[in-house]
Amino acid sequence: MSKIEKSEAEWRGQLSEMQYQVTRRKGTERAFTGEYWNCDEDGIYRCVCCGEPLFSSGTKFDSGCGWPSFTAPLAASKIDEHEDRGHFMVRTEVTCAQCDAHLGHVFPDGPAPTGLRYCINSASLQLEKKVKP
Repeated sequence: MSKIEKSEAEWRGQLSEMQYQVTRRKGTERAFTGEYWNCDEDGIYRCVCCGEPLFSSGTKFDSGCGWPSFTAPLAASKIDEHEDRGHFMVRTEVTCAQCDAHLGHVFPDGPAPTGLRYCINSASLQLEKKVKP
């Protein structure tokens, strides 16, 4: 599948200012301010830019960091990881494999079973809530 590519003007027209700054400019929302950091709704978290399903609420946990945290993506093929040496640190950036949207970072301090903590900006996600019977 080919990557989704849009002009800066197209992204700006589609996204809120915060969504644009986070996903297209590699920004970060302030801790404890995002829509999903304290959300316990069941469903699938999709990329706000392209709609790609990225994370399940079943892997979401409260890490105490102020951003939505997940132990794993829906599939490894859904995300790409890149070395990030910004802010005087070495981290692993997480982006959407479909549209290159910046999502957040992954850290090796999460719970079992993966030991990973995908620390993801709410502004990069859109929750598709599970329909209750």
